Amino acid sequence: MITVHHLNNSRSQRILWLLEELDLAYEVKRYERDPETMAAPEALKHVHPLGKSPVISDSATGRTLAESGTIIEYLAERYGGVNREDAPLLPAKSPGAAGAENVSSDFDAAYWDCKYWLHYAEGSLMPPLLVGLITARLRKAKMPFFVKPVASRIADQIDGTFTRPRLKQHFNFIESHLAQRDWFSAKHLTVADIQMSFPLEAAASRGLLGTSYPNISAFVNRVHARPAYQAALKHGGEYDFA
Repeated sequence: MITVHHLNNSRSQRILWLLEELDLAYEVKRYERDPETMAAPEALKHVHPLGKSPVISDSATGRTLAESGTIIEYLAERYGGVNREDAPLLPAKSPGAAGAENVSSDFDAAYWDCKYWLHYAEGSLMPPLLVGLITARLRKAKMPFFVKPVASRIADQIDGTFTRPRLKQHFNFIESHLAQRDWFSAKHLTVADIQMSFPLEAAASRGLLGTSYPNISAFVNRVHARPAYQAALKHGGEYDFA
């Protein structure tokens, strides 16, 4: 049995969605954020030293795994996401052939595109989104009245010189990529789309997309319309993308 150590309003919602797409049995152990600090509870540190979510425990292998990308690859590889002939959630890598002259045959486009977006979501897109979240909270934080204007100016400076320009660059890149396709790395849903869902949902919920990125908005709508996604929401509970 797979246990998902599920923190409310977190990336672990993606793991529930993947498990539903794989049609796997699982159980959810819930953890709640501190309503004031939004920090994860100490109880999660008993599961993994960093005390963050998502974390899964697989009784079949005795493994406890953290990090969204690792969990997603593990579940897809171990539990059939590669072998679905009609629409593999993790596209197979071409076997290639020995010898440098044939090395290019090893680079299957869908496989490497999937790997790229799987890592891009957390490695490139999430950092400026997190900085934007921090500056937004800085503006709302309780502090002496004479400090508030200074804090707001600092937040404005960070957003003006870093957050907004970086996000515009990323959103333009993603919008262009989705212009001729519904999904990120294949003609069907893959784990790349599951991994990309969280940052783009967060962007949409914060009003960062507006009407300027219709392809990204359409992608988010396609994600939300999937029956497996809806089933994951029922198991995961309330989910605040922002």
